Amino acid sequence: MKEVGLILEGGGMRGVYTSGVLDFFMEKDLYFPYVIGVSAGACNAVSYVSKQKGRSKKATIDSIEDPKYMNYRNLFEYGSLLHMDMIFDEFPNKTIPFDYDTFFASEQECVIVTTNCITGKGEYFYKDESKDIMKICRASSSLPLLSPIVEINGTPMLDGGIADSIPIRKSIEDGNRHNVLVLTRDQTYRKKPHKIKWIIEKTYREYPYLQEAIFQRYEMYNDTLDFIEKEEKEGKAFVIRPEEPVQIRRMEKDVHRLTALYCQGYEDGKKVYDQLIRWLSVEG
Repeated sequence: MKEVGLILEGGGMRGVYTSGVLDFFMEKDLYFPYVIGVSAGACNAVSYVSKQKGRSKKATIDSIEDPKYMNYRNLFEYGSLLHMDMIFDEFPNKTIPFDYDTFFASEQECVIVTTNCITGKGEYFYKDESKDIMKICRASSSLPLLSPIVEINGTPMLDGGIADSIPIRKSIEDGNRHNVLVLTRDQTYRKKPHKIKWIIEKTYREYPYLQEAIFQRYEMYNDTLDFIEKEEKEGKAFVIRPEEPVQIRRMEKDVHRLTALYCQGYEDGKKVYDQLIRWLSVEG
């Protein structure tokens, strides 16, 4: 398999859909040579490259009922709706161990996307250049207003989805003429303009280019969807996504609804697997 990228969208807890798809891929021993992920997609990407089937599910659905995991009290105690220290320190280093050795020894390329708060542009961290991979995933997952800024090498970073929600163009730039995408919204979805500009302007007044990126995100996102549709029609992209609108919130806590979405991802991965293998044999 050559020149084929795997692109993983974020979407908060909607990322459990991607977890299901990737767990099926791992069962089938299907590993792409290049993986790029954003936010929740970044967290899924690293567990996929470390070959830890079920780890992402344990770190989301199986942990969501812990009262510390996600609540508004965290905003006052830790500055984040999600307990980021739990997710990106306690989980990978203690309770849900991350296999760093397998991850860094993998021949797969893994790229994590963040947004540079100073420039408002995407920053791309490659596996072999990113020893503190969990801190980078934390930055990629740090949502505006709901999480504090994370400094990487002295540079303030936030959620990668602000600057590059679905990094297909970056994958192409890195040499992947064909791409498999796992998206967390159905085909009819289009993003709308940001509604609370004054809060963004007040909170990030030091970062005018970040503000601009947040306000223009919907245009970037919708333009990328149009580009993906074009690539798909030309046989250069293979898209896996929910068939119907996803009825869970970005910060959903209902275990049954999250489990159903995970299972949907798993079943969708299974359903398209033979078609995907045929596509790869021709396009890859």
